[in-house]
Amino acid sequence: MTIKIDLHCHTTHSDGALTPEEIVLRAQQMQVDVLAITDHDTVSGVAHAQAAIDKHNIKLKLIAGVELSTSWHGFDIHILGFNVDIQHNVFLGNLQDQMLERDERAKRICDKLAKCGVVDVYQDALRHANGAQISRNHIAQVLVERQICSSFQQAFTKYLGKGKRAYTTPKWIDIETAIKWIVEAGGQAVIAHPSHYDMSTKWLRRLTSEFKQLGGDGMEITHPNMSPQTKSLLLDIAKDSQLFGSAGSDFHSPGRWTELGKRLQISEQITPIWHDWSVINA
Repeated sequence: MTIKIDLHCHTTHSDGALTPEEIVLRAQQMQVDVLAITDHDTVSGVAHAQAAIDKHNIKLKLIAGVELSTSWHGFDIHILGFNVDIQHNVFLGNLQDQMLERDERAKRICDKLAKCGVVDVYQDALRHANGAQISRNHIAQVLVERQICSSFQQAFTKYLGKGKRAYTTPKWIDIETAIKWIVEAGGQAVIAHPSHYDMSTKWLRRLTSEFKQLGGDGMEITHPNMSPQTKSLLLDIAKDSQLFGSAGSDFHSPGRWTELGKRLQISEQITPIWHDWSVINA
């Protein structure tokens, strides 16, 4: 029997559109067997998701996850943590520091927007965040809502993207620190969506090699709508770097291009990150 596994999705506790309860109900609808909730720099949605699973008696194995923002040679690299202890006090304190930087960065962005004539964005972005951590997506929502931009894409290409008028460089932790945090919390560290980074294959190989040397465990090697050529390249890089393979939709909201658990099979040529997880293999 084939097990449907999705190890990358987001809820309203970061920049996702669905609540933790809605996410697990959708996972049930999509016949997902194992789901990791990996909100940006927070694990606050995991307990809510598990409560919903228990409430609705859903046959779904939930993996406690997180997606940490890091900086590496000028690139913003996201590191997933799987099976982390969501009650680990040191880990929670570390995540709080990341959250504070997210908030400070949002304020710096909004200050730059004010200099462009777009004022009082921060409070409106907080309203869109609705208690979750604030992100550039929430700021983009304000720009679209005010009809300053016609779409999210335009908000990033004109104001919020790297090198644009309101972009500010984040002060994220380095990759070594992210791995250390995850391992200390009992988890495994995995490079998220490596094909999304604007880097050459040579740099990607350098990233994965260094990640492995620093104690990293795996990397995502498939994603919905990924071309066969890209899948083949990522498979080769993961194998060469001796990393486990992982699969995740990076689901944020219902849409045309991504869906929970869809088109996430990984090659039998690589050992999956979940090969020794008792929650799957028991």
